[in-house]
Amino acid sequence: MQKQDWLGIAYVSLWVIIWGSVGSIIDLPLLEKNIYLAGSLGQVATFSLTGIISSIIAIKLFPTFIKRINSD
Repeated sequence: MQKQDWLGIAYVSLWVIIWGSVGSIIDLPLLEKNIYLAGSLGQVATFSLTGIISSIIAIKLFPTFIKRINSD
């Protein structure tokens, strides 16, 4: 594998961590206040929505990331 491949894997991995962290930060208070239960449709919706938003941001930022990496 080339450097570009490893950087792509690292970029996606970072965004998965960001998505999971943000989703969990949003999810915890909703679970604690019994707005929905673990494993419910509400929890699926929370993580799906944060995943979609995270994906959009990651796609928008990817060209900037690649440009900076290639300039080094």
